[in-house]
Amino acid sequence: MIRPRPENLDRQQPALPARRYDDKAAARRAVWQALRDFKVARFPFPVEGRIPNFAGADAAAARLVAHPLFLRARRVKVNPDAPQRYVRKALLDRGIEILTPTPRLQGGFHLLDPRIIPAEHYFDAASLKMGGRWGRPVALSELPHVDLIVMGSVAVTPDGKRLGKGHGYADLEFAILRELGQPPVPVCTTVHPLQVLEDFPLQAHDVPVTLIATPEALLEVAEPLPSPVGIEWETLSEESLDAMPPLRELQRLRGAN
Repeated sequence: MIRPRPENLDRQQPALPARRYDDKAAARRAVWQALRDFKVARFPFPVEGRIPNFAGADAAAARLVAHPLFLRARRVKVNPDAPQRYVRKALLDRGIEILTPTPRLQGGFHLLDPRIIPAEHYFDAASLKMGGRWGRPVALSELPHVDLIVMGSVAVTPDGKRLGKGHGYADLEFAILRELGQPPVPVCTTVHPLQVLEDFPLQAHDVPVTLIATPEALLEVAEPLPSPVGIEWETLSEESLDAMPPLRELQRLRGAN
């Protein structure tokens, strides 16, 4: 089982989140609430409105990168959120390059190269605050292909649905790579068992996952869901394009082609 069973929990503890949700916002609220109620949420706080950090994120990261997919990887895209810091550190330890976006896509992408970062600073380089110091900015036209993608999640389902914090940045980053010719690659995530739900809605632009790691278990999606093939430009406002320079740059590149 990837979720804790109620009979194994103290009777004084609050109830688990429901298994199924018809509304994505309700699913997010339930997960954030459960992580706080069961006291497994970790800094930064509040957990609401973000990819939540959780107790055991380091163990989940170790379990994830032990999968054979990571033994063959040379470069991995990883989100900059707190619970995946341990994934980034583990990849640097293995000599794997990391492509990471800046928060809210305001500064494009950085490449963390373990060959030029001192080993004693890998954990610093893996942090959101210090990643920019150790990372090299990469122009959109020069973004390298990646072998795997690791996304943070608010919630997931065993069949591969993924729910982010609601702003769509990770989905846009995935779409940008696809627009630039990146072939489909496995998408992975690390979560607490309380973040694994049975069902919630999935939209066309939502990126599904194929490998889910918790501190106690590893779940491979048997039949991966289809992935988006690019950006739904018609859904983006001019304000959104202005707020995320890589999207404007991608427009220019598309126009040049």
